[in-house]
Amino acid sequence: MRVDGREIPVTGNLLQPLVRRTTDIVRVMLATLWLGVVIAASVITRPEWLALESSVSTIVDFLTPEQSNLVYLIYGIAILILPFAILIELIIGRQWKLLAGYAAAGLVAGLLLSITGTGISAPQWHLQVPDRLDTFLSQFLDDPRWIAMLAAVLTVSSPWLPTKPRRWLWFLLLAFAPIHLVVSTVVPARAMFGLAVGWLVGALIVWVVGTPALEVPLDAAVRVLAKRGHTVTGFTVVRPAGSGPLVLAAAVTGPERELAVEMYGKNQRSHSALRMLWRWLTFRSSETGALHGSMHRAVEHRALITIAAGDLDLAGQQVVAVAALDRGWMLYAHTDSGGVPIAESPFERLPTVWKALGALHAGRIAHGDLRPDDIRLTEDAVLFGGFSSAEFGASDTQIQSDIAQLLVTTAAIYGKEPAVRAAIDALGEQTVLTATRRLTKSAMPSGIRISIPEWGSIVSETRDEVRKQTGKDRIEADQITRFSRNQIIQLVLLIGLVYVAYPFISQVPTFFTQLKTANWWWALLGLGVSSLTYVGAAAALWACASGMVSFRNLVIMQIANTFAATTTPARVGGLALSVRFLQKGGLGAVRATAAVALQQAVQVITHISLLILFSIVAGTSADLSHFVPDPTVIYLAAGVGVGIIGTFMFVPKLRRWLNTSVRPQLQEVLGELGQLARDPKRFAIIVAGCAAITLGMAGALWASVEAFGGGTTFVTVTIVTMIGGTLASAAPTPGGVGAVEAALIGGLAAFGLPANIAVPSVLLYRVLTCWLPVFCGWFTMRWMTAKNMI
Repeated sequence: MRVDGREIPVTGNLLQPLVRRTTDIVRVMLATLWLGVVIAASVITRPEWLALESSVSTIVDFLTPEQSNLVYLIYGIAILILPFAILIELIIGRQWKLLAGYAAAGLVAGLLLSITGTGISAPQWHLQVPDRLDTFLSQFLDDPRWIAMLAAVLTVSSPWLPTKPRRWLWFLLLAFAPIHLVVSTVVPARAMFGLAVGWLVGALIVWVVGTPALEVPLDAAVRVLAKRGHTVTGFTVVRPAGSGPLVLAAAVTGPERELAVEMYGKNQRSHSALRMLWRWLTFRSSETGALHGSMHRAVEHRALITIAAGDLDLAGQQVVAVAALDRGWMLYAHTDSGGVPIAESPFERLPTVWKALGALHAGRIAHGDLRPDDIRLTEDAVLFGGFSSAEFGASDTQIQSDIAQLLVTTAAIYGKEPAVRAAIDALGEQTVLTATRRLTKSAMPSGIRISIPEWGSIVSETRDEVRKQTGKDRIEADQITRFSRNQIIQLVLLIGLVYVAYPFISQVPTFFTQLKTANWWWALLGLGVSSLTYVGAAAALWACASGMVSFRNLVIMQIANTFAATTTPARVGGLALSVRFLQKGGLGAVRATAAVALQQAVQVITHISLLILFSIVAGTSADLSHFVPDPTVIYLAAGVGVGIIGTFMFVPKLRRWLNTSVRPQLQEVLGELGQLARDPKRFAIIVAGCAAITLGMAGALWASVEAFGGGTTFVTVTIVTMIGGTLASAAPTPGGVGAVEAALIGGLAAFGLPANIAVPSVLLYRVLTCWLPVFCGWFTMRWMTAKNMI
C-alpha cells in the first residue's frame, strides 16, 4: 500500500468472508422475503389484491385519458433509457470492474424469467417504432424480464453510484406501481414478480462480488495516526473482520512502538444493530444498556469508558484516536494491553483481581464481558481491557453480572472452590450470593461463551459451589430474559389448546341442544368414574418410583398432566411433566425417566392384555371385522418398521444414539421389570393402576352412552375405548383431537349404535375426560409451578 509517497506493507487478508457480510446477507434475506410475498399474493390472495388495487385506482383516478397516455409515454421513455443511464454513470465513475457484474445481473435476471415449461422463451421486442409510441413502449414497460433486468443491474450498481443519482434511479424504477394505478387500474403481477426476481439476483451478485464498504481505508487511517504523532510503518492483520472489528497491529515510530487499530465497517454496524435489536426483544430492559444511535456513538462510548477506567488506573489501554473514515468506516486506535493474562498468573494474585473489580465498580463502571483475555496483571496492578460492552453509571444489576462473569472466568482458570472462596473473602458472602443468582446460561455474554470451553457446565458447578460454601439449600436464579422457559412452554401449550379445541367449539351449539335430553345422573357417574383414572395413574407411578414421592402430590400432578398431555401430540408433554415432577421429588434424571418408562411399558402390556381379553369376550356376540386392518396396510406398516430398524442399524449417529441414550434406559426398565417379578405387591399395584386407567375411561364412555339412552354393553364400549386410545397415541394432533372422536363414533356405529346417540355420547365423554380436566389442569400446573413442584 502506498500512502503519500511511502510504501507501507500490509500483512494478512483484509477481505471479509462471505458469511460475515451482514449487510449483504440482510439484503438477500429481505429480497427473498419480498419474492415470497409477491408469489403468495399472486397465487393465494390475487382476487383480493385486484379488488384493493381497483379501489385505490378509483380514488386516484383524476387524470383524463389523454393525460394518462401522456404520463404513460413519459414514464415508458424513462424506463427504456434507465439501463443506459446506469451504464453511463458507471463509465463516468470509471467503475470498469463493475461492468462484468452489471452484464451478469441483467443476463441472469432476464434468463430466469425466460424459462417456461417448453424451454427458454426469447423476448418478443420489436425495435422498429410503430405509429403509436405507447404500443412500442408497453412491450418494455409491461415485460417482467425488462423490469427484472433493471432491478438487477440497479441493485448491483447502487453501492458504486453517487447518492443523488442512485436515489433518483430507484425512485424512477419503483414508480411503475403508482403509475399503473393512475393509468391502467391494475399493477401487473408479472411486473412485480420481475422486480422481486431482479432484486434477489442483484442482491446475490452484490453479496458475492462485494461493495465499496469492503475496501478498508487504511490510507485514511495512516493519515489520522500521523496527525496524532504516530507514523505507521506497517500493518499486520491480527483478527479478520467478522462479527467484530478488523483488528490490526500497526508498527509505528513515536512514543509507542506498536498500536492496536480496530476498524469498524458497515457490516459490523449491521451486525451490532441486529444484535442490539435481538437483545432488546429477548432480554429484560434492566439487562441491556442504552441503545446507541449509530456505530460512531458506540465506538466513541467505548473510548470514553476506557478513558474513565484509565482515570482509576484500571485500564490496560490508552486511547490514541477515534475517527470517522471514508465509506462508512470507523477507526479506534489504542495502545497494546500490557501485563500478563490472568490465565498465566498465579493463584495468589486472585484476591487482587477481585479488589480491582471492586474499585472499578466503586467508580460505577461495569465491564459487561469479563473474558480471560481482557484481564491482565502487572507487578503492582490489575488492568482491564475491551470495554465494548461496558457501561458508565452502571446499575446494581450490571455490577452483579460482572461478579457472576468473573466467578465463571476464575473458576475456569483456577477451579471452582478457590475461585468462590476468593470472591467471598473479597466481597462478602451476601454480595456473592446475590450475584450468584445471575449464574445462568442466558446471563453469560458471548465473549465468555467463546473463550471458555465447556462454559455451561462451569456455570452450573460454580453455582453449586457457592451454595455449598454459603450453606444455602437453594439459590433462586434471576430472570434475565423477558420470557422464562416455563412461560414460553405455557404459551405454546395454550396455543396448542386453542388449536385442538377449535373443532370442538364449532360443534358446541348442536351439542348443547342434544344435552337437553341427557340423563345427568349418568353424566355425574361418568365424571366420578373418570376421576378414578387419576388415582390409578398416581398409584402406578408411585409404585414405579418405589414410593419415593408423595402419593397425594402425585394425584395432584395427574390433574396438571391432563393439560400438558392434551396440548401435545402423542401425550409427550405429560411424560415430560411426570419426569420433571419425579426429579423435583428427589429422584435422579435417569431414575425418574426409568420410572415413567416402566409405567408406560406396563400400561402398554396391560392395555394389550385387556384388549385381547375383551375382544375374546366380545367376539362371541359381535363382529370385530370392522377393526381388522386391510392386509395391504399391515404389510405397509411392517415394511415401514423394517425400514426404520434398518436405518438405525446402518446410520452411525443413530446407532450411537441408541447405544448411549436409549440402551441405558431400556436396561433400567428391563431391570425394573425383573424386580417387579420378585415383588408381587408392587407389581399388583402397578397393574391395578394401569388397568384402572383403561377401565375408568371405558366406564366414562359407557356412562355417557347411557346418559343418552344406551343401546350397547360395557364390553363393547371397552373395546371401542381401547381402540380409540391407541389411535390417540398414534395421531399427530395434540390430544388426538379428531382421530379419537372419529374412532369412537365409528366404533360405536360399527356395533350398531345409532348416530344420534353415538355422536353426543362421544362429545360428552370428551368433555368429561378431556376438556374439563384440561381446564382444571391449567390452573393446577400454574399452582405446582409456583410451589416449585415441577
